[in-house]
Amino acid sequence: MRVHHLYSGGKDSSLAAWILSQMGYEVELVTVTFGLLDNWKYAQETAERLGFRHRVLSLPLEVLEKAAEMAVNDGHPNNAIQFIHERALEALASLPEVERVSDGTRRDDRVPLLDLPKARSLEDRFNVAYIRPLLGLGYKTIRELTERLFVVDIRESEELQKADYEVELRHLLREKGIDPLEIFPKRHYQSRVLGWKREIRAQG
Repeated sequence: MRVHHLYSGGKDSSLAAWILSQMGYEVELVTVTFGLLDNWKYAQETAERLGFRHRVLSLPLEVLEKAAEMAVNDGHPNNAIQFIHERALEALASLPEVERVSDGTRRDDRVPLLDLPKARSLEDRFNVAYIRPLLGLGYKTIRELTERLFVVDIRESEELQKADYEVELRHLLREKGIDPLEIFPKRHYQSRVLGWKREIRAQG
């Protein structure tokens, strides 16, 4: 049973991928790009280090343009990130070979997060199963598991080499002459998994 899992290379999406593998799924990691940057390569590197298959999914630049417009109008990125995430799930679910889609959204997430009606709609419209391994886990549990499993690099968003939606959104805003720090939090930390901890890798 194969599941296609949206993947940024961060600790949440990496933990979700590991849980899926422990559940018996064949996991294929999928990183979204809009073609502005090649930051997807950071997720690909992490996927290779963790031993998962990886592919890149291209979304139309118009989706990113719309998200940038939303972020500027709102003065914050929440709705823009939610919009991109929903389009990414739809694009992945629409592929003919895809029967199961997954992501690393957590119980405590506000954005991005599909509520129950949207989750059911995704499944019904595309005839897929939507799996969220972290939905029942709180921050403390996720922190304990990721600290046990992974070597993780945590830095401010502007400094971290990562492959999530935010990177290309920030880049597009700069191209439009807009400082992303006028929209995104000025001190916001994110993570990138660098590989397995040695003892975990040895057990595997």
